[in-house]
Amino acid sequence: MEYPISPQEKTGGIVYFGRMVEKIRLMDAGDLHPDLHANLGKGFDARCVSFLGVGYEALRDQVLAAGLDDIQALEWCFANGKRLSDEEIEIWNDFMCKRGWNDEVSEILARRKKESGFESRDDIQTMFQYIDADEGRA
Repeated sequence: MEYPISPQEKTGGIVYFGRMVEKIRLMDAGDLHPDLHANLGKGFDARCVSFLGVGYEALRDQVLAAGLDDIQALEWCFANGKRLSDEEIEIWNDFMCKRGWNDEVSEILARRKKESGFESRDDIQTMFQYIDADEGRA
């Protein structure tokens, strides 16, 4: 079973998108780590597709049926949803990279850190940092 790429990786300049698309492919192949099954299309996935103006199922179907790579999948989102400006991408990236740091997600981050035995890891201050630590990248 595999974890997808870091949520901090950028596709077309956009954080998280490549992770979401990779989760779609891994799930279809039966290789996605079971810890990630329950939240497919929810949470950050839902926030990402909402921002792009497309539905998760439509993106999933397009990625799997057409065999789109990450950039092609993003271009499909731009063509079928919303093409983002450089400023919108910057705002998205800054917002997502800081989730869990002094916001309404901070409590969830603290709980997850405790559950994972990371409560003493002061370097984990955001959800992206937690995901990378939890999946063994940090």
